[in-house]
This record gives sequence, C-alpha cells and structure tokens, in this order.
Amino acid sequence: MEFKDDDMLTSVATARSLVSDTPHRTLPIVSRDTRSAPSDFIGLMGITLHYERGTEIVGEEDPADYIYQVIEGTVRTCKLLCDGRRQIGAFVMPGGYFGMEARGTHCFAAEAITDVTVHLISRSAAYAAAGREPEIARSLWEVTAQSLDASQRHALLLGRKTALEKIASFLSQMAERQGSDDEIELPMSRQDIADYLGLTIETVSRTMTQLEGAGTISLETSRHVLLKRPLELARLSHC
Repeated sequence: MEFKDDDMLTSVATARSLVSDTPHRTLPIVSRDTRSAPSDFIGLMGITLHYERGTEIVGEEDPADYIYQVIEGTVRTCKLLCDGRRQIGAFVMPGGYFGMEARGTHCFAAEAITDVTVHLISRSAAYAAAGREPEIARSLWEVTAQSLDASQRHALLLGRKTALEKIASFLSQMAERQGSDDEIELPMSRQDIADYLGLTIETVSRTMTQLEGAGTISLETSRHVLLKRPLELARLSHC
C-alpha cells in the first residue's frame, strides 16, 4: 500500500505533540523511536514510544487523540471509582490495541504493567486515511470489533460466573493469548487479576490454591503457572 508523505508527517508530528502539548503532566517516556514503524499498525506509519513499568500512558479524561498498538510488554486499562476502588477493563499484550474511544476523551486510563513499547498514530490521521483506503477502513473496523467482543466477554465474566469459573476463564484466556496449553507467565499481579475479575485479592489467592490442590494447575511461582489439566480449566471456563 502507498503512503503519502503528508500522511506520515502528520502522524509523526501529532504524535510528537503528545510530549510538547501536555505541560500539566510529565510523561514517563524512556525514549522516542522515529524509525520506520511496524507495517501492521492498521497499515499506517507513526511513532514508537517507550514507557517504564508502572507509569501512566494516558489518563482518564485525557483527549483521545491517538490509537495505540502494544509492541512489547503489557498494558492495563483501568478506571478508579468514586470510592477509590479500581476496575481493570483489559490487559493489552503485544499486537493488541487501545485508545479506540467512541468519544473525544479516554474513559479508562492506560498504565504500563511492565516496560512497554507502544506505537501510536493520530486518530484524525487514521480516520482520514480510512476515507481514502478501504483496507485501512477494514483494519479499523476489525480492531473496533475485537475490542467490542472482548468487552462483551468481560461483562459475562464479571456478571454471571463464580470465582472459580472466573479464575479458570482468566487462566484459559491467558494460555490462548500466549499460545501455550501447558504453562503461562502472568505479567500482572494478584491485585491486578482481582481488579479485572471483580474479586478480592484474598479470593484470587484462595481460588488459585483450590485449583492447585485439585491438580488442575501448579504454581511454580506467583507469576509462573503450569496447566496440569487444561481441559478441566476449559470446562470450568465454559460453565
């Protein structure tokens, strides 16, 4: 696919303005990489930024001017409730996207769980390109549809499943996303898992221990999990 020079300059310039136009908040950028961006970023060029673990990439109610793709690391999207409780909406891993908002500001914040590399492009540049290129329009639709599908599955997980079914579903999803059926590495903490599943950290730990006691999983460490009986996890997750 051909790229016009003004499109690339626009996307790079608007991405750079993320740093220059936000004096109210210091962005935790380790470095900027202006080399050629990954070609699978909805077919457009942009800019690559690096964030350290534990830092905020975007905040709630920040202008939703950019679309992000995670290249390396894991990002959590989260929202603080009025009483201080936190709800995690998604864990975004390499290849995944965030920032596809229906409104002009971000509903959820996005934070780096690990050291993270993200690729971003201005939303306005992407939409303008979609008006000219059917392939880009289709890619944007696919990203949006995948996000909607994930939100629907998460709503089911939160609303209708028991703690055991929630943990089993989460572990099965992580195995699928990591392309493994015998072991997974969890980049997120137990508290992150609890806030994603709508459970307490005590319930998460107790349920993990329950699954280990039943021989379904083996906890090598708090982050490294062996799946001893993946079919049993799948059965629980589909209850």
